[in-house]
Amino acid sequence: MTAPLLPLLRLNGVRYRYSGATQDALHDVSLAIAPHQFHAVLGPNGSGKTTLVRVALGALVPLVGRADVIGVPASQWSRQELARVVGVVPQREDNLFPQRVRETVLLGRYPHLTLWGAERAEDHEAVDRALRACDAAQLADRWLWTLSGGEYQRVRLARALAQQPQLLVLDEPAMSLDLKHQMELFELVRGLVDQQGLGVLMITHDLNLAARFADSLLLLAEGRPVASGAPADVLTQETVETVFSWPVAMQTIDGRPQMIPLRKREELHL
Repeated sequence: MTAPLLPLLRLNGVRYRYSGATQDALHDVSLAIAPHQFHAVLGPNGSGKTTLVRVALGALVPLVGRADVIGVPASQWSRQELARVVGVVPQREDNLFPQRVRETVLLGRYPHLTLWGAERAEDHEAVDRALRACDAAQLADRWLWTLSGGEYQRVRLARALAQQPQLLVLDEPAMSLDLKHQMELFELVRGLVDQQGLGVLMITHDLNLAARFADSLLLLAEGRPVASGAPADVLTQETVETVFSWPVAMQTIDGRPQMIPLRKREELHL
C-alpha cells in the first residue's frame, strides 16, 4: 500500500504571541494544504493573517502547536531549501534597482544555482516557462518601471514560479489592482492549481473573489479561527456580519456565496 502524501503545508493548533503583547496573535489555528488545493485566509485588519504567513514560512516559531512544510518544521528549513519548495509573493515590495523583467524573474532561480552561481540553460528555460505561464513573455525586455500594476504583479508571480515551487504563498496579491487585473490574477492562480498541481495559500481581503476561486477558506478574527471549510459553509450572512461588523446581503453565483455590503441608514436629526 502506498503511504499517503504529506501536506505541503500544515498548521496544527498553532498559538503565537508577540513579546510584550497582552493577547495571542494566533490562537489554536489549523490548516492543511495539499497539491491541487487553493486555500484562502480571510479576516479583518489585525486578525492575524500576516502572523499566520510568518509562522507558515518559519520566520516565527509557534509557542504551541506545529507549522510543518512537507512534514518538517518550517523553522528548520534553510532559506535556500525552503525557496526550492515554496514560492512567495509578498504584499509589499520596493525594487530599488533598474532591472528588466527577465532579470527580475531570473532572481527566482537563485535557490537552484550552483556554488559558483553560474546560470545554466535550464535556468533560462525555467524563466521562459514562468513568463509564458503568467502571460508575461512579451514583457521580458521591458524595464520594471514601465509596467502597470497588473503587469508588475504578473512578473512577481513569474519570479516565484521560476523557483519551480510546490507551494505558492501569496499575501494580498490583488491589492490596488483594477477589476480586470484582479480577475486575471485569480484566474491565473486557479489555472496553476488545476493544471500544474500547485498548492496555494493566499491571504486576501476580497471575500467574493476568494469564494469564487478558492477550494477552502479560513476566516480569522482577533487571531482565532471563526470558520473553515468550503466557501458556502464559511461565508454565511451571520458569520460575515459578526466578523466584519457590517450588514451584508448574500447571493449565490455558480454555487458560490457572494457578499454585498449594505448601507447603514441612520435617522437624520434636524
